[in-house]
Amino acid sequence: MAIESVIIPTERLSKPKWLRVKLPVGKKYTELRSLVDKYKLNTICASGSCPNMGECWGEGTATFMILGNICTRSCGFCGVKTGRPETVEWDEPEKVARSIKIMSIKHAVITSVDRDDLKDGGSIIWAETVDAIRRANPTTTLETLIPDFQGNTNQIDRIIEVHPEVVSHNMETVRRLTREVRIQAKYDRSLGVLKYLKEKGMRTKTGLMLGLGETEEEVLQTMKDLQAVNLDVLTIGQYLQPSKKHLPVKEFITPEQFKKYETIGLEMGFMYVESGPLVRSSYKAHKHAV
Repeated sequence: MAIESVIIPTERLSKPKWLRVKLPVGKKYTELRSLVDKYKLNTICASGSCPNMGECWGEGTATFMILGNICTRSCGFCGVKTGRPETVEWDEPEKVARSIKIMSIKHAVITSVDRDDLKDGGSIIWAETVDAIRRANPTTTLETLIPDFQGNTNQIDRIIEVHPEVVSHNMETVRRLTREVRIQAKYDRSLGVLKYLKEKGMRTKTGLMLGLGETEEEVLQTMKDLQAVNLDVLTIGQYLQPSKKHLPVKEFITPEQFKKYETIGLEMGFMYVESGPLVRSSYKAHKHAV
């Protein structure tokens, strides 16, 4: 039986002008859109209606989600279904590799639902997917946006062994809000995952959502915590409520404030900081791999 979080309705804030999304355009976008529709390819760019889809596709970047579309966790911000996942499709790695080849993707971001129901946390399929993509698309660079695998280093090692160019794991929010926003996740466990990945030689990345009620001081403290584990890449974007059942937006952060966080982050020593209202985890992902 699916678990759904119920949020008491509050007055919804009106979206400001800086959150207006331009319709995707361009020859490259049109070509890829046609291929996705023709071959029924599953990109989270299209299924998640990402505001940056046209820009990313134009640069040869796309995001794919593996291990089904039902998550074992019930995060208050996420629009992915929660419940009992379906059986693992062991041919999925080859399907994803084929999709990337058909679309001529230069940089692929692979993500997944949480699979706490599996003994391996889904890490075997993760590793096989990276291997399959490399066989079929040897020049394509990869970012793996992984779950926390409950902090199990044996499972995380499977990702490290196939050595994607970037390994990302999202903190999503500040320490105080983690229990409400991510429910089954833990702030320090996620920090520990990023620390372990970095110690094993990976280029590490994480993402934060703003507008959930965090303070500037809390955001800056989170950035300090991430700097302490030698994080390489940080993305910061505006949280948008997927439905009335999800956590409400408490505040729309101004572009100027996002720019301030970007400046501070670069001064702190992060290799890359992408910070803006429409920034998502995979925004400008191709440049983070070099």
